[in-house]
Amino acid sequence: MTTLVASDLDRTLIYSAAALGLTVPDAEAPRLLCVEVYESRPLSYLTETAAGLLGELARETFFVPTTTRTREQYRRIRLPVPTPGYAICANGGHLLVDGVADEEWNRSVRSRLDAECAPLAEVSAHLRATADPAWLLKERVAEDLFAYLVVDRAELPASWLKSTTAWAGERGWTVSLQGRKVYAVPRPLTKSAAMREVARRAGADTTLAAGDSLLDADLLLAADQAWRPGHGELAEGGWTAPGLTVLPERGVVAGEELLRRFLAAARDGSGS
Repeated sequence: MTTLVASDLDRTLIYSAAALGLTVPDAEAPRLLCVEVYESRPLSYLTETAAGLLGELARETFFVPTTTRTREQYRRIRLPVPTPGYAICANGGHLLVDGVADEEWNRSVRSRLDAECAPLAEVSAHLRATADPAWLLKERVAEDLFAYLVVDRAELPASWLKSTTAWAGERGWTVSLQGRKVYAVPRPLTKSAAMREVARRAGADTTLAAGDSLLDADLLLAADQAWRPGHGELAEGGWTAPGLTVLPERGVVAGEELLRRFLAAARDGSGS
C-alpha cells in the first residue's frame, strides 16, 4: 500500500521565529533546527524532534511538500530529508519532479485558468487601482499565476475586502486574508488538484494532508484523512470537515504532533 502525505509547510511543518509560539520557560524550550535562510539570516525552523519524525515519514510514505510558495521561495527550504520525488508549489500551479518543474503540468493548469477565469492582468490591475496607500505595503504577482498584497491589517477596511471578494468571485477568482497578506487566486488553482495528480502518478492508495490556512481547505477536504493545528486562519474561523482532526497544539510543537499523526495513520490506519 502506498500512502501519500501532502503537507503544507509554513506554520504547519516549519515556523518563523515570530510563529514558534513557545510557551514553556526558556530552559525547557525544544532544540530548533534552521531549515531556511533568507538574505543571509535564519528564517524558518522545526524542532529537532520534528526533524527526526520527518525523516521517518519520508522513508515510510510518499511525502509531498505542498505550498503556496513560488518555486524560488520553496527552494530556499532545506528539509532534513532527501529531495522529495514530488513537491507542489504556487498553490498547485507547479509540480516539481525530483526538483525540476514539470512544464506539461504547468501548461495544463494555465490552459484551464485561461478558459475559466479572468486574466491575471485584469485582477492585479483592479487590486492596484482600489488599494489605498494608507494600508498597502507591497504588491506582488507570483509565478504569473496569482497576486497578493502585503497590507497593514489593522488599517485594512472590511468593506474593501468584502467588495473585492465579490468582484473577484464574478470573474472566477477567490480572495482571502491570511496574516498580513491578501491573496487573489484563480478558483481552479488548488493544492488538491495537484495532490490528486501526484497520487495518480504514484499509485497512492491513501492520501493524508495537513494545513493551517484558508488556501489549505481544499487540500484537507480532498484527503482521506486530514489534520489542522490549533492556530492559523482555519482555527480562527473554527473550520472543520468530515475526516478532519483538529489538534489542540499550537506553534512549532504542533508540527511535531502532525508528524506523529501522519506516521500513526500510515503505519496502522488510526492517526486519531
